[in-house]
Amino acid sequence: MKQPSSPALPAGLPLASLRRRLACLLYESLVVLGVLAVLFLLPQAGLSLALGGVLPGPLLFLHVFVALGAYFVWFWHRRGQTLAMQTWRLKLVRLDGQAPNLKQLLLRYLLAWASLSFYGAGLFWAIFDRERQFLHDRLAGTRLIDAPPTRASPPPPTGT
Repeated sequence: MKQPSSPALPAGLPLASLRRRLACLLYESLVVLGVLAVLFLLPQAGLSLALGGVLPGPLLFLHVFVALGAYFVWFWHRRGQTLAMQTWRLKLVRLDGQAPNLKQLLLRYLLAWASLSFYGAGLFWAIFDRERQFLHDRLAGTRLIDAPPTRASPPPPTGT
């Protein structure tokens, strides 16, 4: 089934299907476990050994929030793609097809937490949205599009 084209997106920038975005989200959750192991568990283990305890609950949440924010916003700002988005060939863009600005990226990150926190309501929103967009993308003015595959090296020469 073909995904409807957004009237705001320039031609040639197809919206990623809901199925691919959800699959990427599932894959992203596995990547996030690794990110948390490095950015959260290791510092917490060091803190525990040094101070003989762990941070209180609200500070632990803040640590996770900031660590994940650094991961997502840095990747989105650098290439428009997280590691999982690169694998699934998805790219984050503004409505005009350009790279989102830092304000949009931070807003998208904050709204994504709200989307997931309310029992995934922001994800279920896509079922009823005319373009099948998640609520946090709709509100931040961003879209996930199909990204063309990138080549690390030029194509092999053809023989004559």
